[in-house]
Amino acid sequence: MRIRSGLILPLFAATALAQQPAAPPKYEVLAIRYATVPGFAVSDLIKGADPARKIDIAMYVWLVRGGGRNVLVDSGFYRPEFFKSWKIADFVRPDQAVARAGVKADEITDVIITHMHWDHAGSVDLFPKAQVWIQRDEYAYYTGAAWQKGGKHGGVELADLTTMLRANTEGRLHLVDGDGEILPGISVYTGGRHTWASQYAVVDALPGRVVLASDNLYLYENLDKHLPIAQTFDEASNLQAQDRMRKLASDPRLIIPGHDPAVLTRFPKVSEGIVRIE
Repeated sequence: MRIRSGLILPLFAATALAQQPAAPPKYEVLAIRYATVPGFAVSDLIKGADPARKIDIAMYVWLVRGGGRNVLVDSGFYRPEFFKSWKIADFVRPDQAVARAGVKADEITDVIITHMHWDHAGSVDLFPKAQVWIQRDEYAYYTGAAWQKGGKHGGVELADLTTMLRANTEGRLHLVDGDGEILPGISVYTGGRHTWASQYAVVDALPGRVVLASDNLYLYENLDKHLPIAQTFDEASNLQAQDRMRKLASDPRLIIPGHDPAVLTRFPKVSEGIVRIE
């Protein structure tokens, strides 16, 4: 069969274009409030704050969807014992809160755990098909040295560690070594040592690069006044993490703190307790 010479270049260009790797998706990012803790002391969030100040903090998970993935950043909590220790209002079990955004629990493809505290890692088992991502040093410390003499394990629950161990034995746990891209267009960075090796997520989203800080940044006030979080292994590293977040985000308004109720008023409402970061 003869091919006319005029067709060779277009055919070659089309073949080369088809062989190029697909561009990472631009994700939609939703902040989903699943509970409120009323009257929380701001001094437990911001170093040096007036102990008399109180705030009703929001408990969030963040849904990142696009490119065939439904990625949850943190999982929230649901076990009964926490309701005995804390005053919890407006609670919706995290899998049911995510369903309000139109995503069923078994449709969550990945869960990124920023750190092992109960209110962030306490519902991984509600998303049984998800691949789970955590810093290797975080996992190693809280399954080992944290429980030895001199270790620190406040806020970390045995049930949550057991869930992570089960995910590991099932081949669903991914141990991340420091900073880097873990999924197309989604990267994690080591944070300000809120826990032993906390991390935060950076997402190539529709409005630009969004930083989901989780507890590496409790409130907008931490960022606006450049004040460290009150609960950290290392205050200096927390301020350094804030500085790096500013460089990573496309715009400072796309840096999303972990517990500030103002997130729900700064972005467009999707449904009750859910806003779109844009």
